Amino acid sequence: MSRTACLFVVLGVTCATQPLLAAEPEAKDPSRKSSVIKRPAQQSPQTSARKAGGKTGAKTADRVAAAEAINVQGRRLATTASSATKSDTPLIETAQSVSVITRNEMNVRGVLSLNQAVRYAAGITPDLRGGIGTRYDQFLLRGFSVPTFLDGLKMQDSPTGYAVGQTDTFRLERVELLKGPASALYGQSSPGGLAALSSKLPTAQRSYGDVTTTGGMFDLYRVDADVGGFASDNGSVRYRVYGTVNGQHTQLSKTGSRRFSISPSFSFGGDGPTTLTILGNYQYDPESGTYGGVPLEGSLKPASFGYLPRNFYDGDVAVEKFNRKHGAFTYIFSHRFNDDWSFNSRGRYDDIKVEQRSTYDAGYYSSPDTVPRYAYGTNEHVHNLAFDSQFKGHVNTGPLRHVLMFGYDYMWQQAGELYTQGDAPDLNVLHPNYHMTFPDQVAAARYKADSHQVGAYGQDEIHWGGLVLNGSLRNDWYRSRQIERFSGSDTRQRSSQITWRASGLYHFDFGLAPYISYSTSFQPQSGLVSNDGGKTMRQASPSLGKQLEGGLKYQIPGTPVLLTAAGFHIEQTNVLVSVGSLPYSVQSGCYRPRRLEVTAKPGLSGTSGDLVG
Repeated sequence: MSRTACLFVVLGVTCATQPLLAAEPEAKDPSRKSSVIKRPAQQSPQTSARKAGGKTGAKTADRVAAAEAINVQGRRLATTASSATKSDTPLIETAQSVSVITRNEMNVRGVLSLNQAVRYAAGITPDLRGGIGTRYDQFLLRGFSVPTFLDGLKMQDSPTGYAVGQTDTFRLERVELLKGPASALYGQSSPGGLAALSSKLPTAQRSYGDVTTTGGMFDLYRVDADVGGFASDNGSVRYRVYGTVNGQHTQLSKTGSRRFSISPSFSFGGDGPTTLTILGNYQYDPESGTYGGVPLEGSLKPASFGYLPRNFYDGDVAVEKFNRKHGAFTYIFSHRFNDDWSFNSRGRYDDIKVEQRSTYDAGYYSSPDTVPRYAYGTNEHVHNLAFDSQFKGHVNTGPLRHVLMFGYDYMWQQAGELYTQGDAPDLNVLHPNYHMTFPDQVAAARYKADSHQVGAYGQDEIHWGGLVLNGSLRNDWYRSRQIERFSGSDTRQRSSQITWRASGLYHFDFGLAPYISYSTSFQPQSGLVSNDGGKTMRQASPSLGKQLEGGLKYQIPGTPVLLTAAGFHIEQTNVLVSVGSLPYSVQSGCYRPRRLEVTAKPGLSGTSGDLVG
């Protein structure tokens, strides 16, 4: 995939339905800066006489002036972010590290996946399975796997990790990487932070649209269409429809991926105090490459026969299968009571179904050129619900200006899975046969799981001149249950956790902003724990995280150029540590990453670097 991204060819076919010469004003698009340049019309003596003569001349002059109005639009630079405070906040006043990848940057770089979108951000370890395992977005942020939030709501992973959604990046407007613990606002999360994705939604343009085709290595093809505009004359009802058809072969022989997706959205209320946006999405991935691997010898180290070919595939064409269907429905509601107070609510329902069969090698050779293989399969169906609502307001106490937020969120998940496994014939790596006969797989496990999380949180952001103080506090109540029907096991988990964050920043007039912050997190874990050698076992407790971060930010006055340097210390406790091959773990691990990150964001595309200390 990375080679594809380097050599892709984009054939842009743009159907611009919004004229540059606008004869009538249009509502402002919050993602764009708009200015109107009016040139005085060149008047003939006759025109001047008509103007002096009465109303007819005035109407004619108005029409001429209107025809001369030029609407100039430009994209808003990434100088604000909402993931750290759940409100649009300038990055220079955010006392936490946040990286922003805009739609324009993704277009310029030809981004085809979330891994490609985030790979140049400081603190990121992208492509954990290289360019092969692309069916999931797997990367590390500050050394941790992190959750993904879409439109402010968590994309919940399945209990066993198979029925996991993957958002096509072409339907995204921007990506924000919030670094460090964020449970004080988001609940269960990773100590490394989170990835916050924003969908393309209806805008304030009367009409717009484009179709883009993309081609590249390994027979890559993409056709993406994005159209929208006003569904009513006054713009109170707006729409947008995005769709894609794409696919390609992969580096490994006999494997490939395909995707079909459509995302319609409607917005009601225009620019009024009350708005409602409805967003639907259906994505069908009939195939998505492979998830296998290669032995150490023959790949990183030479085997007796040398090295395996780069397109070596350890699976089987008839057995390999990955079929994912993902339907989702989202609402975003906003009501502005007055200039100081507002209410926002959003919710999403996800239905994800995955059918998978895989063959993988054992990682060693049973003879000089033969590897043993195993086969397994899973059929998993997951239902997810997520809601988040909050009141926001401004209050002044003497010289202090408070930005207050009080919120409540809820998550629910129900999942079921049938897991099968079986034998697989050995594979001759020098003369592979990808159409062999496999014995039928047998059912090995049948799981049913459900979980609930309720969270209540509050935040106070205090401004006094250039000083910005932020305090957040949250309490979560989490419970889960997992039943394995074949063995009869029934494991339950119930926990309550308080998390918080405190930070301070001072923004000098010349652009420098030193800051310091402390934040905590918690993350439920699945698995059994024993402290007495397996005599008694219990469900694992959540892992706990905390981070101390300090740094400097500098934004050159009058420009979007932002330079940041941040040092941090993260400590994660209650980490599960396996006990050989036994079916339980001990919960005594501790992980302490320390780093220095330096980032430069000079414009729309931007560059960044990560210095590790």
